[in-house]
Amino acid sequence: MKKSLLLKTTILTLSLFLLEGCTGTELLPNDATQTGASTGAITGAVLGYNTKGHHKGTRAAIGSVLGAVTGGLIGQAVDNNNPQPTQTGGWE
Repeated sequence: MKKSLLLKTTILTLSLFLLEGCTGTELLPNDATQTGASTGAITGAVLGYNTKGHHKGTRAAIGSVLGAVTGGLIGQAVDNNNPQPTQTGGWE
C-alpha cells in the first residue's frame, strides 16, 4: 500500500513538472497565476489525501480546490507586481 502511494505521488509530481513546461510566455506573458494554481492544486490534493481520517478522496478534492484558489491568488499578486513586457521591435 505504501509503495503504491509513493509511486502515484512520484508519477503525479513528475507529470506536474512536465506540464509546467507547457505554460510558456509566448501566449501569456504573465503566467504566475497559472503556475500558482496548478502547483497549489497538486500540493493541496497531496496534503488533503495524506491527512488522517476517512474519505481520502473527498479530502484530496477539497485540498485541491483550496490549493488551486490559494496558489492562483498568490500567482495573481505576483503577476500584478511584475512590470508588463514591452515590445522592442523585431520581426512583425
